[in-house]
Amino acid sequence: MIERDLVIVGAGPAGMAAALSAYEHGVRDILLLERDQYLGGILNQCVHTGFGLDYFKEVLTGPEYAGRFIKKIRAVKDIELSLRSFVVSLTKDKVLTYLKPGGLVQIKAGALIMATGAREKTREMIPIAGTRPAGIFSAGLAQKLINIEGLLPGREVVIVGSGDIGLIMARRFTLEGAKVKGVVEIQKETRGLTRNVVQCVEDFDIPFYLKHKITRIYGRDRVEKVGVAQVDENFNEIAGSRFDITCDTVLISVGLIPENELLEMAGVELDKKTNVPIAKEVNKTSIDGVFVCGNACKIYDLADSVTRDSELAGRMAAEYIKKQ
Repeated sequence: MIERDLVIVGAGPAGMAAALSAYEHGVRDILLLERDQYLGGILNQCVHTGFGLDYFKEVLTGPEYAGRFIKKIRAVKDIELSLRSFVVSLTKDKVLTYLKPGGLVQIKAGALIMATGAREKTREMIPIAGTRPAGIFSAGLAQKLINIEGLLPGREVVIVGSGDIGLIMARRFTLEGAKVKGVVEIQKETRGLTRNVVQCVEDFDIPFYLKHKITRIYGRDRVEKVGVAQVDENFNEIAGSRFDITCDTVLISVGLIPENELLEMAGVELDKKTNVPIAKEVNKTSIDGVFVCGNACKIYDLADSVTRDSELAGRMAAEYIKKQ
């Protein structure tokens, strides 16, 4: 079995920052695994600005922010990159099995950092009544379709939830010529950053329905309309408040779930409500030598904050390796 001092799973902003930090603190045998064909993770599809304000003191797009770390990573010969490498199992002894072009690989890590990020909550997790027509997307998927694939998923859009990705996509759809018919948020306050509410919704005169919920999605082959109603303090529909919004597309933007199934497979203690590791310190887990960073550790608002905490994870892993 192959043995490596440090293995990092995930090469988004968290994984790259952790790898560079571990190298700076003396680790010289680092393997960075990434399931995509590119480094950078979710930042590759985030073409909007707002990154780097804290960390670099500059205004950058997602690809620009990622690019700075990619350049550094590629310049360090002691950090081995393995792209298109999908981890399928993890044991409590830090043994990973992953698929890559050409075969199946098994590795034992001296220390392990999980930077696997998060996935979006779906319609079924809310839930919303109605049929199952085409035209229902998570906000992140719609972002990828527009920014990476060059496809416009719809022309008349309703956004469910006011997470930052949903707010940003309200602006993105508008700039692409689509009509955003409204952002519907069940809470009395937005879930996103104030700057995104102002720059992505208010500046484009997009209707923002706070204390409202989608009661039903209508449509046979494609979404045709949604039912909307105002809610009380207990999120129950207020009688007589229901109205319909015609649309062909519904975006779901109701939060993220840390992607920690591999940690669960290894026996790491996870909070059942949040799916994050239970530990006394940030970046640590219940298994000695297994660390976690980025959105797999907790959901962050800013990539800059992800970078700083992930640098700490790299340092912690380096200190652990030195003691072994």
